[in-house]
Amino acid sequence: MTETTERRGGPPAGKRTPKTATITAVRWVTDHMVRVTVAGGDVPTVDPTGFTDRYIKLVLGPPPVPDARPVVRTYTIRAVRDGEWDIDLVVHGDDGLGGPWAARVQPGEQITFLGPGGGYAPDPDAPWHLLVGDDAALPAIAAALEALPAGTTAHAFVEVPGPVDEQAIATAADVRLTWVHRGTGDLAAAVQSAHAAGELPDGVPQAFLHGEASCVRELRRWARAGLGVPRELLSASGYWRRGHDDEAWRAAKKDWNAAVEQDDAALA
Repeated sequence: MTETTERRGGPPAGKRTPKTATITAVRWVTDHMVRVTVAGGDVPTVDPTGFTDRYIKLVLGPPPVPDARPVVRTYTIRAVRDGEWDIDLVVHGDDGLGGPWAARVQPGEQITFLGPGGGYAPDPDAPWHLLVGDDAALPAIAAALEALPAGTTAHAFVEVPGPVDEQAIATAADVRLTWVHRGTGDLAAAVQSAHAAGELPDGVPQAFLHGEASCVRELRRWARAGLGVPRELLSASGYWRRGHDDEAWRAAKKDWNAAVEQDDAALA
């Protein structure tokens, strides 16, 4: 699509009705990522959307207090097949809710979810594509690269914990994929260094920048000012923020959204 969302919020009003599915398979894709396959329930009747950054809100716990909403976390639908979806979840030990859940869940269990929603798909007519993110954004980046047709060009930069977390991604497009290993490299610096070295194509790309909030904001400012990426060709979202747990980041995200609006105002 040409206009992309910069906020990965809740699903549209018509998609907020809780839905169910059954887990049919669970497997470790890498040392830090689990793929959960779901089918049955509402999956066969739900439109998964045409986006590559399509996602559901997985219900992982009851409301913390009476009259509150259930505890949910947002996850990308990594792949859609006839009657079933793959959902990839990052696991970092006991941290968070989704990772530990994915590490222990078994086939036959039922899930409840909201959505799907979405807001980005690569435009095959874009001059080229820039996709940047960490392991939380890897499922959406991989889905986008796989969807690109032959004759398109993409440069992707993905930060993962280490070499064992790299994944093979099949695509018909001309893709240059750079892996950045956490602790030994800086994702934003890797992208900007590649540009300074003349390793990125000429022209204005369609850009997908998702992952840790501070990194995404830095890259967003650079893409807008340095590459000239207009908002209609930009999808940028902070999935999490270093030093914040999930609830703290959800509470602070409105301030992050306001900050990126100020970044745009400064460009004007």
